[in-house]
Amino acid sequence: MNSISVVLRSALYSLLQIIITPLYFVIILASFPLSPHDRYRITSGWAHLMLFLLRVVCGIQYRVIGAEHIPQMPSIVLSKHQSAWETLAFQLIFPPQVWVLKKELLLVPFFGWGLAMTSPIAIDRSSKKAALRQIVSQGKDRLKRGFWIVVFPEGTRIAPGEKGRYGIGGAWLATHTGAPVVPVAHNAGRFWGKNALIKLPGTITVSIGAPIDPAGMEPGDLNASVESWIEAEVARIDNPASGDRESGR
Repeated sequence: MNSISVVLRSALYSLLQIIITPLYFVIILASFPLSPHDRYRITSGWAHLMLFLLRVVCGIQYRVIGAEHIPQMPSIVLSKHQSAWETLAFQLIFPPQVWVLKKELLLVPFFGWGLAMTSPIAIDRSSKKAALRQIVSQGKDRLKRGFWIVVFPEGTRIAPGEKGRYGIGGAWLATHTGAPVVPVAHNAGRFWGKNALIKLPGTITVSIGAPIDPAGMEPGDLNASVESWIEAEVARIDNPASGDRESGR
């Protein structure tokens, strides 16, 4: 696919997203009286649609390795954050979920408003102690209601080949709730970079690690273990010579 085609396809995707999102938001608003899980199913339909468009318009597909590691019980996903893509794809890969996110995101037109309908844990990152208390109290509630919790420990999208500081919030939540931690690595930023209009065709690799039981672990030790696995796995899946069992999408 030549560069002009990539630009045109990326622009078409953006145009379709701009047209579809406000229309779909009307459907999301209509789901307000429903239960949180039913609202989630309707809201996540937008992500399913965007992934379909990414595949047919931009040529972005994905494969999952380690899907057998996904636990049957509500768990905490700690993931690399490189792109907007994983915020869409995780809604297909993992069971119904809520995200730990900065509260400012809820003000983003349509996207943030829809996000507010999914029972997120929206924190004020300027107050770290209060944020940790909120993560634990609301995290316990969401897990009890059968939701998974997705945390991006680096807090923001990080360019491929770079590493941000891993915040302790996700590990803190795990050690205070006993919920398993599922580490996730991927290379989505190679195809859709931060704030990038251009979306390159290809196959994103998502690698799901074995769940970690936080029992008896300190938050710092758990966080370091997750960071070590994710960063090593990101480097490994970026190696095109690696051969893994996969389930393609």
